[in-house]
Amino acid sequence: MPARDPRRVKLLLATTSEGKIREQRKSLENVGLELDIITLSELSELEPPEEPGPTFRDNAAAKALYYHRASGLATLGEDSGLVVDFLDGEPGVHSARWLGHDTTYDVKNARVVELLSEAPEAERTARYVSAVALVEHQSVVFVSEATCEGRIAHEPSGEGGFGYDPIFYYPPFGATMGELTAEQKNGVSHRGKAMASLVDFLVSRQSRQPGIDTAT
Repeated sequence: MPARDPRRVKLLLATTSEGKIREQRKSLENVGLELDIITLSELSELEPPEEPGPTFRDNAAAKALYYHRASGLATLGEDSGLVVDFLDGEPGVHSARWLGHDTTYDVKNARVVELLSEAPEAERTARYVSAVALVEHQSVVFVSEATCEGRIAHEPSGEGGFGYDPIFYYPPFGATMGELTAEQKNGVSHRGKAMASLVDFLVSRQSRQPGIDTAT
């Protein structure tokens, strides 16, 4: 069995969302980082952690700490969601659990559109928020939060992306997130921006500390 390259770091993505994994992985690949990406499906099954925090940052850090302690690996946690101004910030940090864990996003999207059916156009503003947290050696060593401003569409449109993307209209492109290509979305999305900040941090550190081992 070949020896592990000491320059490469194992990084656990602390999510079961295939959409998040796909977009996080895309941000981390081909940027010069010596990383081996690990997903939760490669580990023994674990109960998901509670997300009691009032902010996206709190929940991202809580996820990363939980899975780091369970795995012993450097861990990336993310919490993200849709903040709708007309709904006083809902679904917000409850976006994944809004209307119930087992409720499909088709139903959630239809409900958001229904709740805004009487909203004036100027009050359909919304934003996506993403917070990412990196945990190593039992500590949160990096946190970044980013937003993407948009509006709630009058009906779902597009088959791309996931989650609330079909109803999140992005004015600069004149399309919903669900209508964008993966490359277009990653370049402007909340997650793409937060991950870009993480990549900058990792690349900068790697240049100063080649071969660092970020496990416990």
